[in-house]
Amino acid sequence: MKDASDKRVMLAEKVRDLIVQMIHDSMELPAINYSEYISRQLCVNYTLLSKSFSRTIGITIEQYIIIQKIERVKKMISQTELTLSEIAWKLRYSSPAHLSAQFKRITGIAPSVFRKIKDTGSPEHDTESGTD
Repeated sequence: MKDASDKRVMLAEKVRDLIVQMIHDSMELPAINYSEYISRQLCVNYTLLSKSFSRTIGITIEQYIIIQKIERVKKMISQTELTLSEIAWKLRYSSPAHLSAQFKRITGIAPSVFRKIKDTGSPEHDTESGTD
């Protein structure tokens, strides 16, 4: 069964890489739903992808996409002057309120609080202090 396990891990890594590339490296997210996009890109049935991903990574593809989108939102808040509405539109959220609720659920703080922390450079929240 090691062969099946290796294939599952490789498939999960391909899905993870595709999601990271799709969310972080592309200028605009695909207009079709993510499951269809991922399935088409990898030429694999989405149910198989989803099961392999969940077993290997420990969370669903949807949860991973949300986490990656919030990471992109944090980057956009930190590195641009875009409004939350503009960020929501670029990342294909249904509304700024939906983005804000997801952001708070994942990070524990509202996007506006995150922006204030980044703008003030508060050291206890500075993730780039170079003390790795």
